[in-house]
Amino acid sequence: MSKSGKENGVIKTRLRNGLEVRLKELHIAPLISSWVWYRVGSRNERAGITGISHWVEHMQFKGTPTYPSSVLDRTISRYGGFWNALTYLDWTAYFETMPADRIDLALELEADRMQNSLFEVKEVESERTVIISERQGSENSPSFRLSEEVQAAAFRVHSYHHEVIGDMVDLEQITRQELFHHYRHYYAPSNAVLAIAGDFKPSSMLKKIREVFGPIPKQTKPDFYARVEPIQTGERRVTVEGPGETPFLQIAYRAPQGDHPDFIPLAVLDSILSGPSSLNLFGSTISNKTSRLYQALVEGEMAAAVYGNLSATIDPFIYTIAATIRPDREPEDALRIFDQEIDQLLQNRIQSEELIKAIKQAKAMFAYGSESTTNQAFWLGYSEMFADYSWFENYLDRIVEVTADQVLEVAQKYLLPAKRVVGIYHPTGGGFNG
Repeated sequence: MSKSGKENGVIKTRLRNGLEVRLKELHIAPLISSWVWYRVGSRNERAGITGISHWVEHMQFKGTPTYPSSVLDRTISRYGGFWNALTYLDWTAYFETMPADRIDLALELEADRMQNSLFEVKEVESERTVIISERQGSENSPSFRLSEEVQAAAFRVHSYHHEVIGDMVDLEQITRQELFHHYRHYYAPSNAVLAIAGDFKPSSMLKKIREVFGPIPKQTKPDFYARVEPIQTGERRVTVEGPGETPFLQIAYRAPQGDHPDFIPLAVLDSILSGPSSLNLFGSTISNKTSRLYQALVEGEMAAAVYGNLSATIDPFIYTIAATIRPDREPEDALRIFDQEIDQLLQNRIQSEELIKAIKQAKAMFAYGSESTTNQAFWLGYSEMFADYSWFENYLDRIVEVTADQVLEVAQKYLLPAKRVVGIYHPTGGGFNG
């Protein structure tokens, strides 16, 4: 094991095979949450294999010679634990939260499937059916269909262009060989972070990690160079028509990457406009009824709901605001009201009372997504995907320092018509609409 260190209660080290390890000792409950984060997601995919990272995630639950799929669920449940996995733009993560005295199973399972997953042909074909069905289910949602078109219009070159689940044409044609190659290429210690939080003694945990993960052979860290998205030079608009009675509106502005200095002021702006986004996929939601767009669109009886979405990513992504329009209203009218609110924001300094409230709500949202042992382990690894753990540790201190001038500055920089995509869903009546 290479030299390790401890910063603000977090032990950071790296095994000789390249596996990064992050440990946080917590004695709030007799639980341990263990996460393995791989630096691979839809960002690492090209046309022809879109959705392959998500598909590999599914295959990782199909078992190894040592841990057949038929016994895994029953064993983890019997021990009182739970497990799952997530695939996103920049990463794939697998986690188990277990009683503290049962965590060895989770570690052994993850080390095993890091190198020994089977990818049997019959299982590949079975999961093809499952994932295609999942894709078809998503297509029944107008908001998904609109979001996909908006994201595709926002990214012409960068691989953020496509949805994590992938394009149907690729899901129908990806081969077992391509899946297994993707697994072998990216699922290596040199491309992973093991993040563990909970009720343990660090010395004992490090010893167990060294025993379980240390023997995995070292592999060259995979290279990946994202294609840089060209500067957008004008507003883009997309229109989607489909079944249902409810119109939808989405506006996607260019947004900075997670470790950019503008990101946290933009998070405060998000709180002012539509209520704070949950940066934690496990986070709770809080009321956004005091936000400007809720008052203008929902209280103004133009929309049934409005929300924003800001994500911390490796490369610049998009900040999206979406509204569910009332069936008796037109999305174009909602867009006019939206633009009036943006113009007012850009032209007038934010009052201190509104700023304080927005910061308080953003802090509360962040805190709600950081309370449990599972959430603590989540942040321990997630922050390493786009920055490092100091980003998480310093978030609350940085957000309270955001000024009205900084919020106005990022608004004037990012909330521009030339840097946005506007998407409208026009319902044609009948069918499913949700």
